[in-house]
Formats: sequence, structure tokens, C-alpha cells
Amino acid sequence: MRQLLHDRPRPAAPLRGRDRVRRLTGVRRVVAATAITALAASALVSAGGGSGSAPDETVQAAPAAAAAAPNPVTPGDFTGYGFDQCLAPTQRTMDTWLQHSPYLAVGIYISGKSRACRSQPNLTAAWVSTQLAKGWRLLPITLGPQASCQPRFPRYSDDASINPARGGGKYGKARAQGQAEGVTTVADAQKLGLTAGSTLWYDLEGFTTTNVDCRESALSFLSAWTTKVQALGYVAGVYSSAGSGLNAIDDARVTRPNAFNLPTRIWMARWDGVANTSTSYLREDGWRPGGRVKQYRGGHDETWGGARINIDTNFLDLGTGSVSRPEARCGGTRVDLASYPSLKPASASYTAPANQVRALQCLLREQGLYQGPVNGTYNGAVTAAVRAWQTRTGVKATNRWFARDWITLAAAGGKPVLKRGSAGADVRRVQRALVAARVGAAVPTGSFDAATDQAVRRYQRAVGVTQSGVVNAATWSRLVAGKR
Repeated sequence: MRQLLHDRPRPAAPLRGRDRVRRLTGVRRVVAATAITALAASALVSAGGGSGSAPDETVQAAPAAAAAAPNPVTPGDFTGYGFDQCLAPTQRTMDTWLQHSPYLAVGIYISGKSRACRSQPNLTAAWVSTQLAKGWRLLPITLGPQASCQPRFPRYSDDASINPARGGGKYGKARAQGQAEGVTTVADAQKLGLTAGSTLWYDLEGFTTTNVDCRESALSFLSAWTTKVQALGYVAGVYSSAGSGLNAIDDARVTRPNAFNLPTRIWMARWDGVANTSTSYLREDGWRPGGRVKQYRGGHDETWGGARINIDTNFLDLGTGSVSRPEARCGGTRVDLASYPSLKPASASYTAPANQVRALQCLLREQGLYQGPVNGTYNGAVTAAVRAWQTRTGVKATNRWFARDWITLAAAGGKPVLKRGSAGADVRRVQRALVAARVGAAVPTGSFDAATDQAVRRYQRAVGVTQSGVVNAATWSRLVAGKR
């Protein structure tokens, strides 16, 4: 067995980060995560001795074909930013940050006796369902027994450390603890209405990996916790320092692939200020694609919309990422184009591009204003529909179609908050409007990526609203008015 990479310097800050929760505004790991099926466990290596049932188990495994739950699986497929704080924020703060911050994922501490924030006055089943309905991605975290050589734990008189007793080299007591903690984690998740298939995270704070019994008992605990969480229908993820806990897990993955049941997702603490999911402490082939979260900045204050929180910041790349499904419009008509120029009826010297006219005919048909064929011809029926749309939007009716008309047509409909990590038809609408406003640089894809974020900021600067990269109420109002 290869020696663990304990001789490499560990990032000191992440190993100490959790201790700051003893301050008034203690902070916690962010979260953002990916939806995968509860059967993902079958793709993992089973841990010896870690799959038995706890004697006091009361949680029921989710049936394979259970009725649809009221809440969506969280975090789902997602690529974007998240934050975490020890205490679940108030609804007012969550709403403010949804409108103004770059974050769309939030870590919440739902379970574990070692939590600094055992009292969670805001965290209820109603709070969870409200955030999910508004579009937040949740990362539920358990902070239970910690490694036996972790100097800051136990935190209270009634929380335990992981038992380091070898027991013939099997670390059976640690495995029993992990199994029991898995039952508790799932029970607490179910009380909050977190749907089976969601990812549940275990927070294992940094520890000294050169202490063999401490390390091996911690790995045995996590293996049993992972096995139990998966058996009960959820996806298992582990948060830890990139330089200690996750480094040990990654080494076990490569050098002892059959020794432990490894987590499906990892969440690394590496405060290097780089918003990606890489670190020199972990090999690049592990938990890719779609299995990584990186906490890249530790505790600091951020203020959005006048609401200040002390947070850690994270970047998530989970599942298939924030990808939009292909659209089928008007019998296969393409409405996502690289440009949306002004159009007018044909003349001796001009004929409107057929692909742009087809897109216009399709979109006007969907507004109930055009009933003719989608044939790419700017004819009398198109002209009548153009004038009707301009009248509807409060501008002078003409026979010509302008950039402002493309923008208002794209903006017609619902006005959800959109930001990095959003995906779907509403993102396509915004991207069309940005292309029409000549600030978008690519064909609309439906995925709110880094390029879309920059295009939104350019648009916001041009129309005089705060350059947040968030398509919020103020930005929608400018789009609806056709501003550019």
C-alpha cells in the first residue's frame, strides 16, 4: 500500500474553518449538488461489514417506484455557485439573495449532534419546500461524530467521536457508529421533506491522516454511513478538507479499491479562491464527471440587496450540469439564432432572411398573432402580426420589425429569477433577447453559463441597472420594455 500523501502541506484555513461557528454568525459549508438516482450505490464498491441494519432502525427505504414526492430531488444536475452558513437564513434573506446574489445553491445543516447550530429556528419542512419551489438547490449536511484525533471535537458533553478501536482490524465500533448515523441522517432528511434520490452530505472536519487508527476508523465510519444512506434511497456525499479527509479517501480509492464503500459525491474544502472543482491534493480522474463541489473561499461577509450574511462560497459541478433539453417549436423551426436583425417586407433590392422570418413567424404564432404558414416569407400576414405586436407593446405600429421588437417578444412570458446554473426555456428567452440587444455572443443554448453571465452584465450596464449577472425583476423590466 502506498504511503498517504501526508507530507504535503495542508491548507491551514479549511482545517480550522468550522471552529469559527462559535462566533455569532458562524458559517457552514455550501452546497450544491447533483441529482442522481438512489440506485447509484450499485456503481460503488461495497464496504465489508458496513451494510447491516442498526438495531433501532425506524427509517424505511424508499420504494423503487414510489409515488411522486412533492419536493424535487436536490440539488439535481447543476453547475454554478452556492453558499453555506451554519444557521438557515430567514425567508426574507433567502428571497433577497435569490434576487440579487450570484448563488443558486445553499448548504443547510440538518443533522448531527456535533453541529454548532443545533438550534435551527428557520429550518422546517415548510422552509425546505419553499426554497425548492423558488428554485434554490439545497445541500443537506450532517455533522456528527468526528475523527478521534480531531482536537476540536467532541464539542458538547453528549456528542461522541469516532471510536478508533481496531477490533481485529475491522473497526467494527466505528462502522456501527456510521451505520447508526446514516439512519439518523435519513430520518432527519425525511422530516424536512427531502426527497429520496437527493444527495445528503457528511461533514468530516480535517484530521491528522498519519494517525493510522484515527484515519482508518474515520474511513470505516464513512463507509458504513455511505452504505446506510444509499440503502435508504439517498445519494451519499462527503465534505472534508482536500488535504486530509478527502486526500485519504482518494488514496483509498486508488490503492485499496475494495476496502471501503466510497461516497458518490465529494465536497472539498480548498480555500484557494479559484471557482472550479480541482485541487492538487486530489487526482483529477476521481468523481468525474459530475461528482464534485469545491469550497473555494472560507468565512467572509457578503451583502446582496442590503442583506448581509457571513458565508463560505462554493462552486458545484454535479450530475450532467446545468443543461437545457432541446426544444421543438412550430414543427422543428429554429428560433435560437446567432443574430436577430431588423426585418421588413420584400422589395426590389431586399428580401428578409428566410431563417429569421421563420423564427419570427413561429414566435408570433405562439403569441396568437400569426396564423399563416411558417415558410420564411415576410408577407402581408406577417406584417399584420408585426403591427399587432407593436401595438400590444405600446410602440408605433409599422411594417418593419426592429431589435426592440425581438427583445420584447423574447421577454414575453414569465419572469423567474435566472442566474449562473439556471437552465431551460426561460434562459433561452433571455439569451435571444441578449443577442437581439447585441450583447450576447452566441446562439442561445438554454444553459446559463459564464458567457451568459457576462452578457447579462453587459446588458445591465447598458440599461443602467446593477451589474449582478442576475436576471431579476429590474432586468426583466428593461427587457420587457425593449431597452438596449
